[in-house]
Amino acid sequence: MSLIVQKYGGSSVANAEKVMRVAERIVKTKKKGNKVVVVVSAMGDMTDDLITLADQINKDPEGREMDMLLATGEQVSISILAMAIHKLGHEAVSFTGPQVGITTDTFHSKARIQNISPRRIQKALAAGKIVIVAGFQGQTPEGEITTLGRGGSDLTAVALAVALKAKHCEIYTDVDGIYTADPRVIPEAKKIDVATYDEILELASLGAKVMHSRSIEVAKKFNMPIWVCNSRKEIKGTLITKENKKMEEVVVSGVALAEDEAKITLFRVADRPGVAAKVFQILADANVNVDMIIQNKTRTHSTDISFTVFKNELQKALKVVKTNAKKLGVGEITSDSNIAKVSIVGIGMRSHSGIASKMFSVLAKHRINIEMISTSEIKISVVVAGDKGKLAAKAIHKAFGLGKK
Repeated sequence: MSLIVQKYGGSSVANAEKVMRVAERIVKTKKKGNKVVVVVSAMGDMTDDLITLADQINKDPEGREMDMLLATGEQVSISILAMAIHKLGHEAVSFTGPQVGITTDTFHSKARIQNISPRRIQKALAAGKIVIVAGFQGQTPEGEITTLGRGGSDLTAVALAVALKAKHCEIYTDVDGIYTADPRVIPEAKKIDVATYDEILELASLGAKVMHSRSIEVAKKFNMPIWVCNSRKEIKGTLITKENKKMEEVVVSGVALAEDEAKITLFRVADRPGVAAKVFQILADANVNVDMIIQNKTRTHSTDISFTVFKNELQKALKVVKTNAKKLGVGEITSDSNIAKVSIVGIGMRSHSGIASKMFSVLAKHRINIEMISTSEIKISVVVAGDKGKLAAKAIHKAFGLGKK
């Protein structure tokens, strides 16, 4: 008898009809002789609605109280889903994150899982019950409720799969799997059958709407296979697994477009050891996430540094660097929120040459100027003007033959 962990997102349980459909799928999995643990997100837009409600009351609420509020969304989902399974004549029991021993650190709204004690789940499974667990939440060693941040239900599911030594983890959404690009931007995008943990990690970090990166990191560390599937269809989705030699034959697996970043440039920064470290330390201290970085040394004993941040953190980042400009020896500071980041990802890039040249040639052909470049073993990212982002993504996607035949 195999143990399978399934996770259903908010759109999959958005109303009573969808909840019953999910319950039927879960029961079907159980009837095949499997033990089933289900992780559920809050129904539909409930999390966003709760955030809006809090904002109407207090623009700057305490993290503890926000977590107390947001954790209620998943509690509704698990109880409703358990009722649906009972209606179908099967035993099910719902648990919150704290009830199944998910222990986290003390960082409210973005807590990290430290330990899982799955004894209560194992006892329920041994009694023949389907176990339903609230995603996105846990508790500190002191018993305080915490949430794991956006996409935290994916993390809950993968972490439980590892703790329970499941056969694999199934992530159900409202799409057929992971695509070579966002189908809303590039309709010709096709489903990827198999991808590596590293490829999905890169795509997630580059702005692609795929799984939560922390969940992939856990899956990779413990080699937990993940299936990303459509909750409304009986078809195979995308398998995320460890790398094998055959995967290197596919040079580029996907294209990602991120339009939620902005660029900051520091001109005439003092060219001496330690200055760059200070610049990015003060940003880190302000909890500003920096993505791409380019440093250009000049002949005047100074350097220019450009870096990108999320648009919603642009003003915070500007305030930090302007406040410390004199101390850092910065001559001028500019920003540009009209940018887009386009990236290609593929495990096969490690063993094939000429990929960057081909990508840059495509952009040149479409008269798209490159403002920044960043590379790793399996990805190449470029920053272009914001109004050229979609055109760049479509042109690159077509050039590498990633569309449907």
